[in-house]
Amino acid sequence: MFSVKDMLRRFADTYNKDPVSNLGKLIGILHEQLTAVNDTLETVRSWRSIDAAQGTTLDKIGSNVVQPRGASTDEVYRVLLRSKIARNLSKADINTIIQVLALALDCEYSDIRIQEKYADVSEPEPAAINLVSVPAARLNEVGMSPGQFVQIVQKTVSAGVRVATVDLSGTFALSSQYSVLETSSLGLADTSMTTGGQLGEVYVPGDDYPLPI
Repeated sequence: MFSVKDMLRRFADTYNKDPVSNLGKLIGILHEQLTAVNDTLETVRSWRSIDAAQGTTLDKIGSNVVQPRGASTDEVYRVLLRSKIARNLSKADINTIIQVLALALDCEYSDIRIQEKYADVSEPEPAAINLVSVPAARLNEVGMSPGQFVQIVQKTVSAGVRVATVDLSGTFALSSQYSVLETSSLGLADTSMTTGGQLGEVYVPGDDYPLPI
């Protein structure tokens, strides 16, 4: 974007190019308007991204992929949009399910682990899966409940496959030494609350609003 001085340089030397001159003030007003238009265009360009778009712009992206918002916030809606786009390309195998969920939550593939329940020693089930590792912290960041996340998982797996359990265990652990306070990434937090482990969550169905998926 040109500055006021750059615009004034384009005039012939017969004009007073001082920014405080009448011509300079007029060009300054024009420059402000051009800057506002440029900023708007940059916002339009950046809001083409699901991660940057907000409000009704996200709704328009949702209409393109046939994903309504419902009562979802922008953060939750972004998860729905990413998961819908990924589900449209999903083959419903375990690796693809992990890729879809990782893309939806914007996390690493290694953050999500799935076990097929047919190999469960105690309670085998032919058409069910267990989520044994889920980034609970990421769910908290976007404001999505475990029940809503299970809805996305259930829509990602093949028809007839049940999501049996979701492990949302945290990293908190008791001290490894008796009468010794540990403030690492596993134990209690310090006074500034910058260290310490995370508590897990319990999945209780029916305590939140359903997602429109």
